[in-house]
Amino acid sequence: MSLPVALIATLDTKGPEVAYLRDRLAALGVPSIVIDTGILGEPVGITPDVSHADLAEFGGITLERLQHAGTRGDAVALMRGFVVDYVDRLWREGRIAGGIAIGGVGVVMGAAALHRLPLGVPKIVIAPTASGHHEFAPYVGTKDVMVLHSVVDILGLHAIATTVFDNAAAAMAGMLEHGHALPAPDPTARYVGVTMLGNTTTAVGALAERLAEHGYEAVVFHSSGVGGRSMEELAEAGHFVGVIDYTTNEIVDHLTGGIHDAGPDRLRRVGRAGIPQVVVPACVDFSVFEADAIPERHRDRPLYEHNPQYTLMRTSEDEMAQVGEIFAARLNEATADVEVIVPTEGLSIPNAPGGVFWNPDADRRFLDTVRRDLREDIPVRTVALHADDPALGRLVADAFHTLHLARETKEQTS
Repeated sequence: MSLPVALIATLDTKGPEVAYLRDRLAALGVPSIVIDTGILGEPVGITPDVSHADLAEFGGITLERLQHAGTRGDAVALMRGFVVDYVDRLWREGRIAGGIAIGGVGVVMGAAALHRLPLGVPKIVIAPTASGHHEFAPYVGTKDVMVLHSVVDILGLHAIATTVFDNAAAAMAGMLEHGHALPAPDPTARYVGVTMLGNTTTAVGALAERLAEHGYEAVVFHSSGVGGRSMEELAEAGHFVGVIDYTTNEIVDHLTGGIHDAGPDRLRRVGRAGIPQVVVPACVDFSVFEADAIPERHRDRPLYEHNPQYTLMRTSEDEMAQVGEIFAARLNEATADVEVIVPTEGLSIPNAPGGVFWNPDADRRFLDTVRRDLREDIPVRTVALHADDPALGRLVADAFHTLHLARETKEQTS
């Protein structure tokens, strides 16, 4: 029998359904720890292993105080924090092997708790809101969460619902039996974290090949607002000998409201962790929006239809200067070697002579600001190539190899 999995839900509204899922897991040899994140009502049709009162007490307050915390949103935020920390403790103490969050809107509390489980540890979110019309970030975060659309609402145990629950239980049992968590970092491995978008695929492909010639293996992340953050988390955890942050567009979307927003700490964490990096400002010349969601105030800007789903919006000249300030300020926090390489013949596919984003003056505003604000000991190299040119990818790989060799030599002689 395996360790239990955490089974997280608001049991005042989802009790019978959670009881059914608990029993299906048990039938497959998977025990569970049922955790109640309901706030106002009492569990229906099930007795939790960890009650909502237990969670409140774990968080340092009474259930009554939680229930009168202010708005419903205030209470949910508190409960989410309690269950996140509680599941984190269960994992660190070796008391669970995975987790399932089930519910409607309230499922985000359990999903947030699952985000504390390491990559490779089984995590399933079951929700009727797990559809294409809803934002998936609250369910997935930066982890490998399996998101299962329940099709029907979580209310009732008819054939449709039980089929979904049966398959979720089978998936969890299968992952526990045949899957595995991400192994601890291998000190002999030479992995390099790399960021990429469709606008830089050709260059990064050449970069990965050149890294392999130097004895490294590229681990490539899609810089979609989540990929860059995932790369930084794994870098902090020691999985990479260094980072090539080739596609840094995620700092722009945080400024402009685009969907590839990686938050306020993007481009900080690798440097703060003392990890060597080569950084390229590829794709900082645009933001990404849903095709029909360009803000009205921006619709007179140059736009580029990347595909039927996404439209790219050109970063303005003033925004390019702001992005340069952000870029420099965050890299200035680095405690290890950094090199910045700037292609001057275009930062993205539509940013080339004759292209809809071609604006050398705007790109120069970025470069001038970076040169002005960046620490003197961080070199900035300009290269007369396009961001997606394979020659630039190879050049950046060579630069990283030189940077890493210097670090290895320094470590061996110190």
